[in-house]
Amino acid sequence: MAFWWPLLVLGFAFALCRFLLMLIPPNVPSIDVDASDVLDDGKTKGNSYIYVPSRGRTPEKVQCYEPATMKYLGFCPALRPDEVREHVAQARKAQKIWARSSFKQRRQFLRILLKYIIEHQELICEISSRDTGKTMVDASLGEIMTTCEKITWLLSEGERWLKPEYRSTGRSMLHKTAKVEFHPLGVIGAIVSWNYPFHNIFNPMLAAVFSGNGVVIKVSEHASWSGCFYLRIIQAALAAVGAPENLVDVITGFAETGEALVSSVDKIIFVGSPGVGKTIMRNASDTLIPVTLELGGKDAFIVCEDVDVPHVAQIAVRAALQSSGQNCAGAERFYVHQDIYSKFVAEVVRIVKSVTAGPPLSGKYDMGAICMQEHSEKLQNLVNEALDKGAEFAGRGSFGNLGEDAVDQFFPPTVLVNVNHSMQLMQEEAFGPILPIMKFSSDEEVVKLANDSRYGLGCAVFSGSQRRAKAIASQIHCGMAAINDFASTYMCQSLPFGGVKDSGFGRFAGIEGLRACCLVKSVVEDRWWPFIKTKIPKPIQYPVADNGFEFQESLVEALYGLNVWDRLRALVHVLKMLTEQNTPSNSTKRKND
Repeated sequence: MAFWWPLLVLGFAFALCRFLLMLIPPNVPSIDVDASDVLDDGKTKGNSYIYVPSRGRTPEKVQCYEPATMKYLGFCPALRPDEVREHVAQARKAQKIWARSSFKQRRQFLRILLKYIIEHQELICEISSRDTGKTMVDASLGEIMTTCEKITWLLSEGERWLKPEYRSTGRSMLHKTAKVEFHPLGVIGAIVSWNYPFHNIFNPMLAAVFSGNGVVIKVSEHASWSGCFYLRIIQAALAAVGAPENLVDVITGFAETGEALVSSVDKIIFVGSPGVGKTIMRNASDTLIPVTLELGGKDAFIVCEDVDVPHVAQIAVRAALQSSGQNCAGAERFYVHQDIYSKFVAEVVRIVKSVTAGPPLSGKYDMGAICMQEHSEKLQNLVNEALDKGAEFAGRGSFGNLGEDAVDQFFPPTVLVNVNHSMQLMQEEAFGPILPIMKFSSDEEVVKLANDSRYGLGCAVFSGSQRRAKAIASQIHCGMAAINDFASTYMCQSLPFGGVKDSGFGRFAGIEGLRACCLVKSVVEDRWWPFIKTKIPKPIQYPVADNGFEFQESLVEALYGLNVWDRLRALVHVLKMLTEQNTPSNSTKRKND
């Protein structure tokens, strides 16, 4: 006890000091970001008229409007390929300086961003809502919380996973040390979708910048207005830590803008459709750069008969209507055990009928607008095709007060029953607030149904038995699985995000996503330099001795033989050959021959 007592006192004192240090607020400067031109105060004349979309497109401009009201927001430039290459060139110059920055400086950049985000949540969410049509609550869940979680994870663990990692050397290299180093790739390119305009910019940017890279992000033409403001936040935070200008850039445009970005950067991250993802891969093959593809999903939401039905039904509706139907890893196929099918459907319909869709900033609505023009027509076609093949309406939500010019931008939350896999609704990614619910009778059947999809992003499995839920989830061919929850894997930012099959490949987020922004370099060096150096054994030095192959045979057995006695015998033979090779008489005899 006399020995342990001082150690306990020291341990307690250390823990107390750590706790007291936590109470001291960090010295994080505030940044000022001009938001005067994005606030909807009703005074800006440019926001006073309704945007009428043209049939074609203006090559020089990306027109921006509020999906929920069709109110005009302005335009962003559609960059030409030569302009894109210039932006990348500027980022490359800045990156060469930033690559030498310390982790202390990078962490301060993250803290400044985190402070601004927490203090300006309403502004960030309002801008996201205006540009995409989502509600403020959905913006907070999908934009703010996920981004703050990523920042805090990088602050806590980012440096640890980018420091050199020592590895075992194996038997033949015991006199060496082996490690993996993680160096910046250069300039990361990202082409991101419209569904989470704030997080989709910050997600690749945070990993790229923290790992020492520059980054150029092409935002969707359906959510460009908000991206231009979010860039101001990043630029202000970078300036506050003395980072070089142009390290991070957000560019706007159409397909040719994205193609030029792919051909100019050192890695490309793409979030979008499988068709465009394949084009990205083909273009990236010209310069042989690494590619990460997140191409959407058709996630299965599986409900066993032993669940709390009201609890799981509430989660199911949230999963389907997430971000006003702008699902990111959203549930699109619902499989419910036949024993509770009717009860579960009735509870889901009850919840859905209480959901009201409307302009999110003009009233208390549960769901906002559809971001893309004409997407509601696609959703209705999927529903009609399912109805023609035998599906039935179980219930729909309602609309609030919609503007006459924006009525086509809304789609009511819809529940369909008696669906099956012959229907396009159960096969194509809908990206809409639709709950097609299908029954199953056994765990084996539901696993087969869940795997009957060209997508493989994620799944959610609910059961009163956690062991049963894990057993089902382990058999589903996808990149992520949530047990008795939905989409919780993404809130654990230490985990990688990505899928298989037509959902893409590669990972962002987590350790894997952070290191994917790096040149992974293997390094081997002498352990006891300069006292022990690598020396080629005499029998295999040039000119190779007559017993060179015999020496190699014995060396292999000495190192890797399965029987310890065989290895010892081989080692003795190796030492004997080395001794004989080094004796003067042996050298003289070889010369005479």
